[in-house]
Amino acid sequence: MADKLIFVVTCADEKPDKATIPFALGNSALAMDAEAIIILQSTGVFLGKKDYARHIHATGFPPLQQLMEIFKEEGGTLYACEPCMRARNMSAADLLEGIEIVSGPTLVDAYLDAKNVVVY
Repeated sequence: MADKLIFVVTCADEKPDKATIPFALGNSALAMDAEAIIILQSTGVFLGKKDYARHIHATGFPPLQQLMEIFKEEGGTLYACEPCMRARNMSAADLLEGIEIVSGPTLVDAYLDAKNVVVY
């Protein structure tokens, strides 16, 4: 993969479109042979909880849970912000399989290495 794109998700079911669009774009990036990383920050960490996304469906898009499953199946990387999780009393046991919990240094390294970073 030549290019790396990062999508930062900072919201959850309170803004279904902003929670969904990064996964739609991440899937498009993967289909174009780009590396895609989605970082869940702020209330976006709730998207990483088991069964949380099953009820989110933004108008004009496939259901979020479906987009998240495709993202994982196609090799996308999903990070959850450790301090954001801690602030919301979440632990690794709350998360879907395959989500890596990260903090500042890992995120900064990823941002510096990416071609573009998009925040939703």
